[in-house]
Amino acid sequence: MSEELSLSGRVAIVTGGGRGLGRAMTLGLARAGANVVATAARELSEIEHVAAQAGAPGRVLPIFADVTKEEDCQRVVATALDRFGRLDVLVNNAGRGMKYVSEQFMTEPTRFWEVAPETWRLVIDTNVVGPFLMARAAVPKMLAAGWGRIVNVSISAETMRRRGFSPYGPSKAALESATIIWAQDLAGSGVTVNALLPGGAALTGMIPASYPDHLRAKLLDPAIMVPPLRWLASARSDGVTGRRFIAARWGEDSPEAAAEAGW
Repeated sequence: MSEELSLSGRVAIVTGGGRGLGRAMTLGLARAGANVVATAARELSEIEHVAAQAGAPGRVLPIFADVTKEEDCQRVVATALDRFGRLDVLVNNAGRGMKYVSEQFMTEPTRFWEVAPETWRLVIDTNVVGPFLMARAAVPKMLAAGWGRIVNVSISAETMRRRGFSPYGPSKAALESATIIWAQDLAGSGVTVNALLPGGAALTGMIPASYPDHLRAKLLDPAIMVPPLRWLASARSDGVTGRRFIAARWGEDSPEAAAEAGW
């Protein structure tokens, strides 16, 4: 790993770090030298297991926290500062997908008016309000340091517009709008905001058990997120903000190839 891509001394928060993309990104950052605070809202044992896999004792700090609760978000940021003395990177990964609407969402689309209001609120609160609350807690610390990274985990534009993918699609569209607006609000501060997405369906807990095996074999490995995230979290991405990076197109020597045209 080049010195520029080493994250030694950096401190990151990864929400939803216990499984899928979050697990891969937590381990990827830790193995690049960063200290990582990883959160989970459902099972603490999952992130405790991830912490044990990080390869360096104490490198990953597991915290049970719900990003939809302001006090939990504030506590996560405070814990990162208390434990590691700084905060450099926030990865807004925690999310809830379509399986909360229906386990058959891949084959039997649910029309938007058939979605229970409490399910709609759950998805929007986690995928839109959660990143706002986490960024709101983290940004003042980053501004004081004059450097920081916010990475919002997103999905393909096709999925945002896919029939039956409400409210998941609208929630990620809102997060991408927030990415652009936050980047403008933070312009010139040393704190950047970018979106990162796999570039296709990935093998995560959002894929239902009923998903056909022949299609499951084609799902992207969650580790595909690690190389672009490592670059975004490093000094090499200084000044790059308000962009949308597709992990499946990533090339270490040409980051711009992964930036979606027209973004």
